[in-house]
Amino acid sequence: MNNLSGRGRVAGLPAWDRCAVMGVVNVTPDSFSDGGRWFDTTAAVKHGLDLVAEGADLVDVGGESTRPGATRVDEAEELRRVVPVVRGLVSEGVTVSVDTMRASVAEQALAAGAALVNDVSGGLADPAMIPVVADAGAPFVVMHWRGFLQGGNVRGVYEDVVAEVLDELRARVEAVSAGGVAPERIVVDPGLGFSKEAEHDLALLAHLDRLHALGHPLLVAASRKRFLGRVLAGPGAAPPPARERDAATAAVSALAAHAGAWAVRVHEVRATADAVRVARAVEGARAAGPAPGARSGHGAHGAPHAPGGQDVHGAHGPGHATGAPGEHGAVGER
Repeated sequence: MNNLSGRGRVAGLPAWDRCAVMGVVNVTPDSFSDGGRWFDTTAAVKHGLDLVAEGADLVDVGGESTRPGATRVDEAEELRRVVPVVRGLVSEGVTVSVDTMRASVAEQALAAGAALVNDVSGGLADPAMIPVVADAGAPFVVMHWRGFLQGGNVRGVYEDVVAEVLDELRARVEAVSAGGVAPERIVVDPGLGFSKEAEHDLALLAHLDRLHALGHPLLVAASRKRFLGRVLAGPGAAPPPARERDAATAAVSALAAHAGAWAVRVHEVRATADAVRVARAVEGARAAGPAPGARSGHGAHGAPHAPGGQDVHGAHGPGHATGAPGEHGAVGER
């Protein structure tokens, strides 16, 4: 991994000195989070520009929902939704990612100026995807994926979720590299919310450092996902709606940035843009050395420093942070 502030950089994309912010534009009528709000091309382009004004470094445009139970849109309709929005944003100087599982959509989006392909299947849904990306020399996001989510839980069972996701991602990265995508253009994504229960998502967030062993920049896409709703609701309570999870999303963004993520993918940009910039400032302060007047081994008031590596779950562990029992996490929330 080419290091840049410890989080790597992706060949073919701008270099940021902090965790980048990827804003989401869903050109769909049925996204779990904001379906229908930006379905019109003009509205979608304006929304993307608004996200950039709020602090997004790049914008991820998708035309197919991966929410639980969503029916796949046909190829012609996905092209109709996505390509004009990509072209409109690129014409305004925006760095654009295309969120698609179809090689034809990726190919036409790249031809329209998209800079990155973000495929939640990591190239598994369409055998033509890897050759298209390799021929274009484009950066590619490889997400952990266990199959389409129609029909409910797709093998969302793990003995050790971190080890298994790591192993499965490593195998997929090797296949993508063998298919001709340059290693310096590969990004990995642990696939939060895809074939995972809430405790699995939390465990992955708690151990993002282990994913750096893959040697590729890391994208974290936690925005508004169901596991955050379970954490916010607490045991037995109904989770808040997706659009009421933005503060929790910003908190995860700060944690991910602190853990060395290359980028975070979010629906509401402003709070996350602030969060990653604060995380970067704290990194800078740490790199600058001890604070003026600090005593060795003690904080400003003489109290010992807290040990590092505290589990993100808190005192009760993942099993107590996820809320109602029986909640299936085998969802792909876009």
